[in-house]
Amino acid sequence: MGEATVKTLDSRTATPSPIVDDEAAASAAPDTGAPRARGPRSPRRPRIWFEILLIAVSYWTYSLIRNAVPEQKAEALRNADWIWQAEQTLGIAVEESVNHAVNSVTWLIVSMNYYYATLHFVVTIGVLVWLYRWHPGRYAATRLVLFATTGVALVGYYLYPLAPPRLMNGQNFIDTVLVHETWGSMASGNLKNMSNQYAAMPSMHIGWSLWSGIVICALATVPWVRVLGVLYPTLTLVVIVATANHFWLDAVGGMICLAFGFAVSWAWYRALPHRLPRLVDESAQRPRGALAAKLARFRS
Repeated sequence: MGEATVKTLDSRTATPSPIVDDEAAASAAPDTGAPRARGPRSPRRPRIWFEILLIAVSYWTYSLIRNAVPEQKAEALRNADWIWQAEQTLGIAVEESVNHAVNSVTWLIVSMNYYYATLHFVVTIGVLVWLYRWHPGRYAATRLVLFATTGVALVGYYLYPLAPPRLMNGQNFIDTVLVHETWGSMASGNLKNMSNQYAAMPSMHIGWSLWSGIVICALATVPWVRVLGVLYPTLTLVVIVATANHFWLDAVGGMICLAFGFAVSWAWYRALPHRLPRLVDESAQRPRGALAAKLARFRS
């Protein structure tokens, strides 16, 4: 009887343990000594309340720091003179001609004044909302590009104060907001004390508009929407020059900041935002392997 009992127990098939299987699979993997390449991070579903709070706090912090940078007027004017001379040497100093030509068409320059004041925020927020709604898997990575771009711009404002063309001494640039008495520029008229007037380099109008344009071109499926994605930063470049708020080279500074933002996002996610999955894989957010087994036993 005892022998039969022992035989029966020995002949039973053991139920595989998920913990043992995971450990066995890990130990069976060949160790070549070479570092393993880390794949793209799994995107997480953004939470609307967190995103609204994050964007509001981030922009408030950005404005606070930007306006807290000391207005080094003398240095900012010297830097503006240097930029203007450098552009003349390069043969690209056409800002004054563009400024005067567009200012002669009242309806056009007034439209550009309001464009400069409003679309900078409206389009950027609109693209964020579109990403959140239709591309949640790419939202966080694309938002990180925008935040890193803006963050490094603050360093530029501190290290290189720069007066916009309309504030230069001895030049004939027209401050179009003052001349046409339009609302808009935080650095003109009654609003000039609310913003640092000598933080023109880099241009975040270009940084943010180019970010929006690239996102739209990369992710939109409708051809005419992609065309708008190309036109928006291009028109923004014309506007910042025509209103005498920036030099061409300020736009180059904004592009460099945006390149930095994409580099930061790639370093964190190991992929460019448009290469990530459009939707969030909910199963990827759940614990797996030994941890999943332990949690399952705990819940039961």
